[in-house]
Amino acid sequence: MKLYLQDIVKNIALENLPVKWQGFDFGRFSSDKTLFDFQKDALKNALRGLWLYFKGNTPSAVADTPLQKGNKLKQSLFNHYQANDFTENFDYNLNREREAAKYLLEYPEDYQIVDNKISFTHFINRMSFWMATGSGKTLIIVKLIELLGKLVAEKELPARDILFLAHRDDLLDQFKNHVEEFNSFNFGTKINLKNLRDYDSVKRENALPFAKNEITVFCYRSDLISDEQKEKIVNFRNYDNSGKWYILLDEAHKGDKEDSKRQILYSILSRNGFLFNFSATFTDPRDFATCVFNFNLSKFVEEGYGKHIYVSSAEISAFRGRGDFSPIEKQKIVLKTLLLLTCINKYFEKIRKVDNALYHRPLLLTLVNSVDVEESDLELFFRELEKVAKNEIRADLLNKAKEEIVQEFSNHPTFEFEELDCVVNADLISKLDYKDVLKYVLNAKTPGKIEVLKIPGDRNELIFRLMTAEKPFALIKIGDISGWLKDKLEGYEINESFENESYFRRINRDDSDINVLMGSRSFYEGWDSNRPNLLLFVNIGVGSDAKKFVLQSVGRGVRIEPQKNKRKRLQNFFNANEVKEQLFEKIKNLILPIESLFVFGTNAENLREIIATLKAEKQDKNLGEAFIVNPKREGKLLLIPVYRDSERIFAEEKDPQKYPVSREDLDITSKLYGFLGDKIALAKYDCDVKVLNKAKESFAEKERYYDLGERNSLFEPELILDRIFDYLGVKSKEFEKFKELENEIVHFKKVRFSDGEKYKEIKRKIEEVRHYPERQKELDNQYGKIPRKEFERQMTLFEQADGYRKIDGYSRIFEIGEQKESRDFSYNGFVINTKLLLKPRRGIAEVLENYRKYWFDNFVDFASKIS
Repeated sequence: MKLYLQDIVKNIALENLPVKWQGFDFGRFSSDKTLFDFQKDALKNALRGLWLYFKGNTPSAVADTPLQKGNKLKQSLFNHYQANDFTENFDYNLNREREAAKYLLEYPEDYQIVDNKISFTHFINRMSFWMATGSGKTLIIVKLIELLGKLVAEKELPARDILFLAHRDDLLDQFKNHVEEFNSFNFGTKINLKNLRDYDSVKRENALPFAKNEITVFCYRSDLISDEQKEKIVNFRNYDNSGKWYILLDEAHKGDKEDSKRQILYSILSRNGFLFNFSATFTDPRDFATCVFNFNLSKFVEEGYGKHIYVSSAEISAFRGRGDFSPIEKQKIVLKTLLLLTCINKYFEKIRKVDNALYHRPLLLTLVNSVDVEESDLELFFRELEKVAKNEIRADLLNKAKEEIVQEFSNHPTFEFEELDCVVNADLISKLDYKDVLKYVLNAKTPGKIEVLKIPGDRNELIFRLMTAEKPFALIKIGDISGWLKDKLEGYEINESFENESYFRRINRDDSDINVLMGSRSFYEGWDSNRPNLLLFVNIGVGSDAKKFVLQSVGRGVRIEPQKNKRKRLQNFFNANEVKEQLFEKIKNLILPIESLFVFGTNAENLREIIATLKAEKQDKNLGEAFIVNPKREGKLLLIPVYRDSERIFAEEKDPQKYPVSREDLDITSKLYGFLGDKIALAKYDCDVKVLNKAKESFAEKERYYDLGERNSLFEPELILDRIFDYLGVKSKEFEKFKELENEIVHFKKVRFSDGEKYKEIKRKIEEVRHYPERQKELDNQYGKIPRKEFERQMTLFEQADGYRKIDGYSRIFEIGEQKESRDFSYNGFVINTKLLLKPRRGIAEVLENYRKYWFDNFVDFASKIS
């Protein structure tokens, strides 16, 4: 599904927007939180989308339709979609969707019916954010509220009430905690949270929702919005507010039969406002079409914010078959996951010897579908785990499990979403034995029976420990443990823990002993952890609603934090000079396993299909894998410069580039500075003292520091002064040393195509010419070994087939012109001359004869010399 809105807004330059739409601080959140680049990009796209709808449209150019009389903005934006090749029919058909759409009939002025349909145009005032689980959606939502408040206060957006909806109490609590954190740091703006049920009283007390730099935001459970009024359920009609709401939805879809109805109600409430929808798992095609920013699981992983993901190709369906597989096969499946966990723990142990604060303790997370039924999924897994604990497994079975792991990874499988081999140390796996599993998984030295620990007053957790060990190793987290204690653990020794603290709540702590976490579908919701390195789905990768669950739980498993508050892979921080080279060199060959999430399931092919759904929904395909590094560069030392942050600011350069500003704006800005004085300016703009001094110097020497050419004046001295401080305070980079090229030059790997068929075509043509040198070498080796006439015959056939001509003993080129089929690839005037791919010093930019097309992203636009 094409993401139309994202494609539309990317062409809107923020610097060209009016001054009141500029100057927003996209990054700062609190004293210890700053938004990542992708989070700031999400907010920037939101700003572009709001500008497009409320200001950038041209209603006067819209045809005189019934809708235009009611809302010109919607029709104008819909026309904009159509101008960008939007052809999908998302109209509500009352013949098929009358039950969900019947509420629209209550508002005939807002939702006109034509041919028993309600046009999608009426619902175009919306934007969605496709954000991976764990990507920090809540931070973006809070900052988006701040942005709305600023634009409303500036009278750039119509004043509307703001409503935040989420379908779980823990999500509402998380939102409230983030707002408190934001308020504690941002004294210029305060967000006041109110319960939606108090709407009438709040409005009576304060008719202005944005008074005195305060933004009032109403909150409620999205699944409690309905068409009737009960104790907690609210009737949407009682809060209609003439449809004048800015509504922000956070995962506001439960997937139940009422879901489609609620989505209609959200649209009705925001019909004269705007709807913002945040989710990791959209299902409605309308949400894809109106998606303004995509940072789903595949993007999240590709950009290094999460672990690499590997989905096992081995069939793990023993549990599902019940009688289909022998007990031996079931044990082998459990052994594979435990062996991999042992292997990763060994890497973790080596890393911690270098630095005791790096990474997380590896964890096997087992998610099951059934808990209390006879022979439940959880019970089946637990019984196999118990056999391993008591060493009731054959030695040859352990060896067989190791052999199958080695065989699986010897085929060089790649991680999902990335062109990167998933490498497992075959020698280490082969040398693992049962004692290693005891030590690194079961926290024991000798096998033994499992005893059960119960926390007093806790009905959700059971802890397991070998009777031969001091420390527990596993934890079950389910809705109610009473059934398990009665029916599943009869005959076990059950003791009450001396500690009342929940083991689950402290599982993320570095001193947690839990290596295996077992749970049902419900427990993972709202749970954040960096620890999972293995994810085992038992009978959960199948079924109608499994797709959403799997994607969300995988999304929770990919989180990573190699150092405190650094939530990207370590390589990214090293490349940004945020990790010392000495440390990185010591551990760089140890980190791949602990920066990976290995996913297993009852049906691996089904799991692979589910995760591949994200690939299919990606708007582009990677062509970078088709490019190879020229073999002639092998063995040659290639150096690149390394830079460090300079202590000097930009304004201290001998001849700094002049800042462009109108003379009139500069005059009033310098007067404002003179009025404020040094102390107030320092506090208000939070700038360095030497920046302040440079600013004073620049106002005294205007011709030296400012480009005062003819340009329109903004008449916004506060904004201009802030920009001048930012401009003068930029710190430059200075050369530090040279280093050998490793993986720093990778832009050619990010060449992408949005057209799937054209992608296949160009990849095929590149493959055709890539192997010409190998074919020629094979032919050259035949010289003198076969009769001369036979050699000449093969040479002639080769030239005719491949357009090859030998110039001299060293250089070779390909003459494409005489071929029946050109090796060139063209599309809409865009041409890639594939014959140039074989020339040893040709840069990618030279291969692309017309490379400046909109659908080619992340390309250099200058001639490089990549060999």
